[in-house]
This record gives sequence, structure tokens and C-alpha cells, in this order.
Amino acid sequence: MPSLIAVVLTYNEEKHIQGCLQTLQFADDRLVFDSFSTDDTVALATAIGVQVVQHEFDDYASQRNAALEAVKDKYDWVLFVDADERVTPALAEEVRRVIELPENVAWGIPRHNYLFRKLTLGAGWYPDYQTRLLRVDRVHYDESRKVHELVICDGPSGRLQNHFIHYNYRSLNQFMQKQRQYSSYDARILADQGIRPKPQNYILQPLRQFRWRYVELGGYKEGWHGLRLSLLMAYYEFVKYLKLRQFSRT
Repeated sequence: MPSLIAVVLTYNEEKHIQGCLQTLQFADDRLVFDSFSTDDTVALATAIGVQVVQHEFDDYASQRNAALEAVKDKYDWVLFVDADERVTPALAEEVRRVIELPENVAWGIPRHNYLFRKLTLGAGWYPDYQTRLLRVDRVHYDESRKVHELVICDGPSGRLQNHFIHYNYRSLNQFMQKQRQYSSYDARILADQGIRPKPQNYILQPLRQFRWRYVELGGYKEGWHGLRLSLLMAYYEFVKYLKLRQFSRT
């Protein structure tokens, strides 16, 4: 049978790490690939017998490539799981089944995202496929994509039916902090591509973002929750273009 290791990338995930690792016992092995956490993440992982490797963090793509390199000589497949995600028994069973199939080298997994403790199926948060089940020797991450990582596959990929459970942003403050980070990443990517903001971008792009999420992606079906998320994402589209202007001047 093909061998499978579940890998969790971590930095200061003491609130989540043991809950996540408990759902990964179906794998042949588990690995915490840590970026020198300063909390109890490492101690909590080792306390339940999970191996920890520490590796300096540069960006998400290179960190995942480093994890692939660390496991490539011993395992056939890797399942990447974030610390705030959980694998259900149904997903675990499906993962074990599909890695025995010969055709695909990667599988996308849908997520049930809980935002502000509410399951969110509209405004672009579902099905939110994540390409996380990978043939170790047939994939790598595009390191030009520092965030929202892109998997490069030497072969076909497929999609699973069962879901990750993702305990995403629990508070408005956490959401806004993360979106500020993402807006900086995305603005830097645009700047590196030579894109410069136009005056209309500061108005039209946020409006398009709001319409896309609230109308086209069904945010209106979520009531006030969907309206708030759509407005927030429109605001951070505006912030992204402000940061693009700043980067373009440096």
C-alpha cells in the first residue's frame, strides 16, 4: 500500500495543534513542520508523540517545498493540513482510498469554513478547494507565488468529495489582521509584475469585489454575515490598491 504522511505547518499554534493532530492518526505518520514557534506548539506536539522538524520561514510556498523535501525519501504521499483544520473520519477514509488509485498525482479537498464561528457557504468561501493531497515525487510549489500557493503537478489531479473542517477567523480583529497581510502580499505581486494603479481602480475594483462576492458568489444568502464579509473584502481590495501605489513609488 502507498505510504502517507500528514504534515502540519505551524507557527505559534498551541490553541489548535493537538486538536488537529488527533484527527490525523489515520495516516502512517504525522509531522509538525514548525517555524520556530515561541509558544507551546512544539511541546504539545511532542507530548503526544509527533515528530517535529523546525525550519526557518521565508514564505508559504518555499516552506511547503522544504517539507516535501524532508519527507520525499520515506513516503509516497503527503497530506498537508493547517493547524486550524480538522480531518473528518469520512475524509480520512476517502484519502486512504484514493491514494491507491494510479492516475492522479494530486487531489483538491473542499473546505467547510467557519468564519466568526459560523459555517459560511456563500461570498466565495465554499467550496474553497485546497490542493493538499500530493504524490511527493510528482509535485512542487511555485515559489514565485509567496501566498495562495500554487501546486505544479507532473500529472493529472482530481477532487475529493469530503471536506476539511476549517476553523477560520474567530474574531473580526483576527480577520482584519490577516487581510492586511494578504493585501500586502497581493499588492507586492502586482507591483513586481509592473502593474501601476489607475485612479479608477480605487473605486471600481472594490465595487467589483463587492458585487462578485455578494451577488455572484451568493453572499446575500448569508444575510448580515454575508453582507459584512463582502463589504470587508471590498474594503481590503481598496487597501490593496493603496499599497500598490506605495510599492510602485519605491
